[in-house]
Amino acid sequence: MTQNPAAQPGPGGAPAGRTLYGGKSSRRITVRDLTDAKERGEKWPMLTAYDAMTASVFDQAGIPVLLVGDSAGNCALGYETTVPVTLDEMVVLSSAVVRGTRRPLIVADLPFGSFQEGPTQALRSALRLVKEAGVGAVKLEGGERSHRQIELLVESGIPVMAHIGLTPQSVNTMGYRVQGRGEEAAQQLLRDAKAVQDAGAFSVVLELVPAELAAEVTRALQVPTIGIGAGPDCDAQVLVAPDMLGLTDGRVPRFVKKYADVRGVMENAARAFAEDVVGGTFPAEEHSVH
Repeated sequence: MTQNPAAQPGPGGAPAGRTLYGGKSSRRITVRDLTDAKERGEKWPMLTAYDAMTASVFDQAGIPVLLVGDSAGNCALGYETTVPVTLDEMVVLSSAVVRGTRRPLIVADLPFGSFQEGPTQALRSALRLVKEAGVGAVKLEGGERSHRQIELLVESGIPVMAHIGLTPQSVNTMGYRVQGRGEEAAQQLLRDAKAVQDAGAFSVVLELVPAELAAEVTRALQVPTIGIGAGPDCDAQVLVAPDMLGLTDGRVPRFVKKYADVRGVMENAARAFAEDVVGGTFPAEEHSVH
C-alpha cells in the first residue's frame, strides 16, 4: 500500500511537517519556506496548474508550489504559443487554482505585454494577480532587462520568481533552443541570475540550460534555482503538468518524463461511455431517477 507522503519522514529523517514536499501545515507555504529548504539542502517539486480540480489533486499529493504558468496558452486555451495569453485570463486561471488549494504557494505568471513597458506597468499587473486572484507570488521572464521591474515589485511587497535561460515569451526572437552555450552566453546567464537575485527575486527558474552551467548558477546563488531542462543539480524541478501526465498530444521536450498516460485513460473512458449510449446500456436502472 502506498503511504501518504505527509506521513513519511522528510529528507534526512526530518519530520515531514518540517519539509516542503508532503509536509503538513495549517498555513500556506511561503517564500521563506523555500529559502529555508535551500539552506538545509532539501530539493522540492513544482508543477503547473490551471484549474481548481487539478490543483486540488496536486495539493493532496503534497506538491508545495504550484505555478499558474502562461503555458496555459498552449495547454488550456488553444494558442500556439504563450504570447497571446492576457492578464485577464491569468487572473481567472489563478483565482481557480487558489480556490482549489490550501497549502501550496501559488505563483502566477505575468504574461507577455503585462510588464515590458516598465516597473509601473509590472506593478499594476502584479497587483491584480495578488489582490484579485489571491496568489502568493508572481513570476516574470528576463534577467538584467527585468531588474527594475523585480526591484519595484519586491519593494512593494510582492514576492517575485524570476525566469531566465529560455524564456518562451521571447520565442519570436530566440526560438526554442538551449541557452547559455559558449563562454559569452554562459557569462550572460550568470549575470542575469545575479541581477535578478540582487533585485530581490526569491527564486530563479532556469529553462533549457546546460546542466553544468545550471549547477554553477545554483552554487553561485543564495536563492533557490528551479530547473526545467537544466539538469539534476538545481534546488527544485518543475514540469508542465499536461506533459508530465501524458495529456499532451504529439511531441514533448526531451527533458520531460511522462509519469502517466492520462490522455489514453480519458480517451478510453470517452469511448466506453459512447459505446454504452449507442448500445443502449447507459443509463441503466441504477442510473435512472424515479
